[in-house]
Amino acid sequence: MSRRGSRPGLSGSVAGLSAVLLLSGCVGVSPTVPQIELGGDPNSDAVASPDVDARVRNAIGRVPALVADALEQTGVPGLAVAIVHGDETVYAAGFGTKAAGTDEPIDAESVFQVASLSKSLTGTMIARAVSEGMVEWDTPVHELLPGFALSDPYVTEHATIADFMTHRSGLYTGAGDDLESLGFDRDTILDRLRLLPLDPFRSSYNYSNFGITTAGEAVAAAAGESWESLISQELFEPLGMTSTSATHDGYLAEANRAEINALVDGAFSATQVRDADPESPAGGVSSNVVDLAEWMKLILRDGELDGEPFISPDALLPAVTPEQPSAAPADPASRAGSYGYGFNVGVGPSGRTMLSHSGAFILGAGTNYRMIPSLDLGVVVLTNGTPTGVAEAIAADVTDLVQFGALTRDWLPAYAGLMAHYLDPAGDLVGQTRPADAAEPADLSDYAGEYVSDYFGRLTIAPSADGTGLTGVVRSEEGYELGFEPWDGDTFALPLYNEEAAPGTLSSAEFRRGVTGEVAFLRIEVYDRWGLGTWHRIG
Repeated sequence: MSRRGSRPGLSGSVAGLSAVLLLSGCVGVSPTVPQIELGGDPNSDAVASPDVDARVRNAIGRVPALVADALEQTGVPGLAVAIVHGDETVYAAGFGTKAAGTDEPIDAESVFQVASLSKSLTGTMIARAVSEGMVEWDTPVHELLPGFALSDPYVTEHATIADFMTHRSGLYTGAGDDLESLGFDRDTILDRLRLLPLDPFRSSYNYSNFGITTAGEAVAAAAGESWESLISQELFEPLGMTSTSATHDGYLAEANRAEINALVDGAFSATQVRDADPESPAGGVSSNVVDLAEWMKLILRDGELDGEPFISPDALLPAVTPEQPSAAPADPASRAGSYGYGFNVGVGPSGRTMLSHSGAFILGAGTNYRMIPSLDLGVVVLTNGTPTGVAEAIAADVTDLVQFGALTRDWLPAYAGLMAHYLDPAGDLVGQTRPADAAEPADLSDYAGEYVSDYFGRLTIAPSADGTGLTGVVRSEEGYELGFEPWDGDTFALPLYNEEAAPGTLSSAEFRRGVTGEVAFLRIEVYDRWGLGTWHRIG
């Protein structure tokens, strides 16, 4: 996905990364791989040696050194890895520490916030619901959520669970993420999606956290349960995933948990909190690699649990096969990306189909899994630091070693380069200093009052406690405080740092006056991506 894109202001959350980042060979660097003769079955002869078991053992033996090198290069505090093969968890281990600057070690059972790996768990849960007859993939969402609407009545009426799960509803990347970062709850965010513009329905792909969340909420409504209860009862508990939760409180309740660690000015620190409950189906799950190994086994067994059908293969198949193009090839030699229902689906350099997904929080989490069904192979990597490509690189190392017996390239710098832009600050004042001839603001009391936006709700402005600027309080369910600094006359500077605003974000906040000369409006550039970033003064 594109976080910054061509539109001004804040763009989509990095809770997940597009398929272009996830599949070997899609990172813009030509791989060096063995020449392979493919048989009639595209997966049949894709690995030169049939001794996959020996290659798995070799990969396991190399993991500790690969991890140690990646942690040293990046400074990420810690991570955990699990490998599944032959319906067994053949490896699970933790490395590094639970928080930067501490010595409490991570082990295989340490719980991490998994970010957008949650989307694949949601796709699995919905496949289970389809198997149980609760819903169909093509059930229109408005039938299950009667009050839900988007800005186009046709899309409101026809958009299905599948449309939201494949990011083809027309919602733009980042739709609703800005509200989440300001403390709004799930119900409010889903209700206000109706105010946003749409890309063409079913002919565009825009990675959308609250699109996935809409699908999860629709299925929960069909079941008569909350989403958090439904996925726990129907997926986590049957699989024995006892350390997995779809709530932030569940994560905090785990004594053996890895803290998130944000990267600011080149150093990691456990100073931030990322409560992803509003987008739980898209990014709010916490788990450990031991539990996620059980989930990978379910997928690799085509939905079978304890020798019995748990998810019907027909219900699972569309989730784990291409349903929507997600990344066009850059040239005829490049591979395209595809998305199923919560799963990235593509072809790796060996010619084998690969399922994958990344998860990323700017505030301190980077995760990745890869599964190669034709090799009965799965690997999951969870890290507790702002994404630097470590999770993707370790997973790519393992799948390289199993497919080819050697690494096809140095994956870490390739993925680090792809992810570097996720820490680019936003805002029209980034890199600028206050003009030398700047006018002073009016008396700060001139700007004080109540302001309202249809999309962002109420904002209360008052002089700051130290009298040097202004304080704004967004009247969301959680509340969120903004600090405005004098810039030039009625224009103030707004520094931001949250999941939607990387360190260094700096936006103009312009107070505009009416015909009487009194302040009547406030426009915040970084929140004006869709032309909704103007608050009207009401008192």
